[in-house]
Amino acid sequence: MQSAVQPAPVHRGMVVAWALWDWGSAAYNAVILTFVFSVYLTDAVGDGRPEASAALGYAIGAAGLLIALLAPVLGRRADTAGRRKFATGVWTGLTIITMAGLFAVRDDAGHLWLGLVLLGLGSIVFELASVSYNAMLSQVATPATIGRISGFGWAMGYFGGIVLLLVVYTGFIAGGDGERAGFLGVPTADGFHIRLVALVAAVWFLAFALPLFAAVPEVEPAPDRPAHLGVAGSYRALVADLRALYRQAPHTVFFLGASALFRDGLAAVFTFGAVLAVGVYGIGAGDVLLFGVAANVVAALGALAGGRIEDRVGPKPVIVAALLGMIAAGVVLLFVSGPRAFWVFGLLLTLFVGPAQSSSRTFLARLAPPGREGELFGLYATTGRAVSFLSPALFGLSVTVFGAQRAGIVGILLVLTLGLVALWPVRPPRMSSGNGISAVL
Repeated sequence: MQSAVQPAPVHRGMVVAWALWDWGSAAYNAVILTFVFSVYLTDAVGDGRPEASAALGYAIGAAGLLIALLAPVLGRRADTAGRRKFATGVWTGLTIITMAGLFAVRDDAGHLWLGLVLLGLGSIVFELASVSYNAMLSQVATPATIGRISGFGWAMGYFGGIVLLLVVYTGFIAGGDGERAGFLGVPTADGFHIRLVALVAAVWFLAFALPLFAAVPEVEPAPDRPAHLGVAGSYRALVADLRALYRQAPHTVFFLGASALFRDGLAAVFTFGAVLAVGVYGIGAGDVLLFGVAANVVAALGALAGGRIEDRVGPKPVIVAALLGMIAAGVVLLFVSGPRAFWVFGLLLTLFVGPAQSSSRTFLARLAPPGREGELFGLYATTGRAVSFLSPALFGLSVTVFGAQRAGIVGILLVLTLGLVALWPVRPPRMSSGNGISAVL
């Protein structure tokens, strides 16, 4: 299959505006889903009970089933209608609304399910926003620079998470006298300081998402495909396209399946990492934000380095090396205890997450035919979400069966290993020798 990215002129401002969406999206990934609000739900609202951690896993897994049904069709329709940027805007806006809605989740066990529902809805619309956003990578990169620009975007996301985590940690969480927290002296009763963090995160995402819509043009409608199809017609066309894709490029289909597995494991690392840090390794609920800052620094450096290495050797070697590194670090974490061990091996694990995420995105972008990026990234989301119940469900099941949060690590490692095994025989995309726009970054 031909490369999705054509050597068209791209200026630096478009690349930066595109990457700022990643910077802003850290408000959802780092603050809401990983280091702050999920910990608040399980540790405070859920009173630290293993059942609360298990419920979080089940909620995130259930949300994935809906994404699996919606993502490919919506991505395809955005491609054909020339509304890729519009779709990104709609789903981003809905994500911000769910983030702001978390302000209503008080520190009371009766509010646990409200928090879980809002997190589930947020995960759905955020993933749909990511489908169209990832497809826009082809509008700001060429074959020669797609690896470094994708890595730049991931790194911007990590650095955005660093800055925002520092802001909320110092301003709303650290220190205080028990009744107030942070240098702003925010009241802590009813979890008000954490609920206020959700509002700050929503505003943060909104502010840094806006440049994308001002600087990056809308994609042109596909000239040879129907611009308007109903839902049923979209699914019929999708099935036909999948059959054709398998006949023309079976390794693209194989990659979609393999990446579904290991990306589910990558997502679980961030979803449950902070919960494990607090519940298993004894890191304080406030100090876990400092770990989050360090983890984002390390992951960003890994993404930047991986992107540059990928432009020389291709995405597959980068992904394989990253998965091996993550599995090794995860096995060690199974057997160690204490905050110091988690800092060392947890950071080692996150070093490999960035390259795996970035190179997985560019692997598919290098394979996608022109004009079908949104559809394939919709399939990318769908295949990932089709098995997205695996890591959360195995995490929750392990915790339920053994009555210990540590046991959940086994399920995550199993999914990462299955993804590595499935990726091994997949043929990598052909590398381009074009000069591209190497001056952009």
